[in-house]
Amino acid sequence: MHDDLNALLNALQLQFADRLVTSDAVREHHGSGESHLPPAWPDAVVMVNSTQEVSDVLIACTKHGVPVIPFGAGSSIEGQIHAPLGGICIDLSAMAQIVSVQDEDMDCTVQCGVTRQALNEHLRATGLFFPVDLGAHATLGGMAATRASGTTTVRYGSMRDLVLGMTVVMPDGEIIKTGGRARKSSAGYDLTRLMIGSEGTLGIITELTLRLFGIPETSQTAMCSFNTIEDATQTVVIALQCGLALNRIELADALQMQAINSYSKTSLPERPTLWIELTGSAATVENDIVVLEGLAETALRFEHAQTAEAAAKLWRIRHDALYASRALRPGIKGISTDVCVPISKLPACISAILGVVATTDIQAPLVGHVGDGNFHLVLLYDPENEVEAKQAYQINSSLIEMAIEMGGTSTGEHGVGLGKKAYLPNEHGPALGVMRRIKRALDPDNIMNPGKIFDL
Repeated sequence: MHDDLNALLNALQLQFADRLVTSDAVREHHGSGESHLPPAWPDAVVMVNSTQEVSDVLIACTKHGVPVIPFGAGSSIEGQIHAPLGGICIDLSAMAQIVSVQDEDMDCTVQCGVTRQALNEHLRATGLFFPVDLGAHATLGGMAATRASGTTTVRYGSMRDLVLGMTVVMPDGEIIKTGGRARKSSAGYDLTRLMIGSEGTLGIITELTLRLFGIPETSQTAMCSFNTIEDATQTVVIALQCGLALNRIELADALQMQAINSYSKTSLPERPTLWIELTGSAATVENDIVVLEGLAETALRFEHAQTAEAAAKLWRIRHDALYASRALRPGIKGISTDVCVPISKLPACISAILGVVATTDIQAPLVGHVGDGNFHLVLLYDPENEVEAKQAYQINSSLIEMAIEMGGTSTGEHGVGLGKKAYLPNEHGPALGVMRRIKRALDPDNIMNPGKIFDL
């Protein structure tokens, strides 16, 4: 432990007392997350309660040249919370206050540690809700930092579209406000969008102002089983082109359905399957569900959930898909791929990568937010097995290359972190150099989550 770190820990100890933690158990928890990547522990974890405390920590870390890693719920998949250079992890989970809700304007302001579940529970009596619906338990600050999305993105967009403004603490401790509560603005650089997706490399988000929406009058959920995954994906493309009141369109392949039946104790058809939800007025939904059934002409089975409880159960099953996949090989996290392609390219991309998987020994259940062209393979491999590890990484690389070639991206929602860094030069070209120049300008000492997204 070098002198600067010792001096920093002594200074933080004076202010935070037992909220500065250096135990192995806490450091391990804060340096692992949901990623398949090897853990990388911070030197210490400080539990903060306010924006000012975040500022105080950053001022001290800048003074001593020690790295800072923000932490929300620890659900990141690409190693965003890892500390490969050590440093101080700032745990923001206690900053969980819902600051205000403006019903008439349909917006709210929350601290970064509020989870989407807690926010929607708080909003229930207002008739409003926040729509980004992840499979993970995540904080809203972390969701903004990774530009997260989820099952409802096909209708409402991602965090990029739903954050109006923020409070951000810059690397030198300066506290700034970005954006505001207006639905649009032409006043200067869009710093809100700059911070969304920056993964803690430019500053720490401590408050967010979010757009809210009215809870739809009614909804209908259907499950459609198909003989082939090509039939399922072509149905998605056709449904999107028809302008139906689609809220969610999710896909699982036959292997994923086997995993779901085993994990969730269900007896669903073990065929490529779509979950589809339509929302809106009763008349619109009733009409569109009939149209949808007609469009799904290649479906082997088209079944409506008859009650709200039945629909909720189907969506719980979908949200448990990652854990169902991992249960195929207990103790194995695997690589959760995350490409996103233009909708018209989705059938070709899925067919091509499944052809690659078939040439290997890797189990790779598929699930995805196919209404956005975003899907995941969970590549289940034993990291101690050289052959399996090589095959899994080759599949991941092949998929990313395919997606970029098709006009897509290496990551639709998980972010870059450590796991996708190698693919950004191919995806962004010279634009990656512009990102580096922004990083150097805002964080000249490179203390903010260093090593993530790209290396300086």
